[in-house]
Amino acid sequence: MRISLESPAQPDVIQLIDDLDAYQKPLYPPECHYGIDIAALSAPNVLFAVARDGEGTAVGCGAIVMEPGFGELKRMYVRPENRGQGVAAKVLGFLEGEAKARGCAMFRLETGVSQPEALSFYARAGYARRGPFGTYPDDPLSVFMQKEVAG
Repeated sequence: MRISLESPAQPDVIQLIDDLDAYQKPLYPPECHYGIDIAALSAPNVLFAVARDGEGTAVGCGAIVMEPGFGELKRMYVRPENRGQGVAAKVLGFLEGEAKARGCAMFRLETGVSQPEALSFYARAGYARRGPFGTYPDDPLSVFMQKEVAG
């Protein structure tokens, strides 16, 4: 498996984002969806990582939006057939390393109450629950988490 920073505007990566949306949209009402689109993922302040298998197929992705004072994790996804192989942990570690190399020492995220696997994954990765941040409302269907790393 190879993980690298890539453009999200590639057909196989767009399919990953579409698959993520197809999974998440039935879980929450429209006003509780906080995903960002391909244009936003292509912004200069976004680190977008893609995991590819030995054949070059995109099997997972994730992003960190570099905000003043923290990086926000967005659009983490691994294809169902590639889960349980450590792909998500490797993508997360890669993104945190890239952000840390750019001076980021705090990571935040928003996920949903109907995603227990994601909640467990982030807790295992050292993320702790916190209150809303940035422009997020205090949404009862959202879970906000944060992780600080040593500089």
